[in-house]
Amino acid sequence: MLLRQNLSVPRIIQITWRIDLMMIVLCTAAYFTDRDLLPKHQIPAALPALLGTALAFFIAFNSNQGYNRWWEARIIWGALVNDSRSWARNLLHFSEPGSRPLALQMVKRHLAFLYALKAGLRKDDSTAYTAFLLVGEEEEVVRHTNVPNAILDIQARDLQRLSKGQQVDGFRFLALNNLLKDFCDSMGKSERINNTVFPTTYIYFTKLFIWILIVLITMAIGESAGPLAIFLGWMVGFVFHTTHINGMSLMNPFEEKPAGIPLNSITRTIEINLLQMMGETDIPAPEKPVNHDEYIL
Repeated sequence: MLLRQNLSVPRIIQITWRIDLMMIVLCTAAYFTDRDLLPKHQIPAALPALLGTALAFFIAFNSNQGYNRWWEARIIWGALVNDSRSWARNLLHFSEPGSRPLALQMVKRHLAFLYALKAGLRKDDSTAYTAFLLVGEEEEVVRHTNVPNAILDIQARDLQRLSKGQQVDGFRFLALNNLLKDFCDSMGKSERINNTVFPTTYIYFTKLFIWILIVLITMAIGESAGPLAIFLGWMVGFVFHTTHINGMSLMNPFEEKPAGIPLNSITRTIEINLLQMMGETDIPAPEKPVNHDEYIL
């Protein structure tokens, strides 16, 4: 997640230099083609104007959809933060004193759920979640294709043990079970966003139309602007391409990128909160921003 309001010039160049170079080459080729090979043909200025207007709607649609996906993901993980704190609080204070060891393990196991869910969303092979599981539990969950769901199964099983042992009453059992349901809902919503591919035709044709627009603008103003048309064509292309890139950077909110949801920071924050609620003294430090405090992962 980005922390700064502004980007430095080196950062902008780092993001866009490849496309900038391609646009300059394309604009140069379009200008000399129009001047040397098509000297008697003039492209009407209305043509790139109409195409640019239509293209703006395409880019706006893509950007809106990308932000909607990003914002929904942020809402989901914001709810996970609140529900995680409620889960620990209810277990630690609503259960009978004799069940405290089991309650503590259920709180730790919830951290395993969060780290396993984060690893699944980012499609990495991290096994950090195993640090919060017992040996038998680790062997049980690795047999499942969906590790977070398997961890929730163990949580439900232990919650049933608390109920049968009369360590929690019926109303508190329902409250804890509803939290388990909320965890499952948040997991499913996150997986839906992560596994739903944005239609590639929108992205492909938007990029194609931007390149066509750049060529048409350069050729349309080449006669009146001269070699300056190369720069003007690049400038228009820079605006359209950069706007499109910004929208696409939000399309997959769980990717480990500067614009993505800071899953590392969120899970670490929950871990710190829950360990402190349990009375632990070995508390990890919060995640630190990277790249000169530009963003946090």
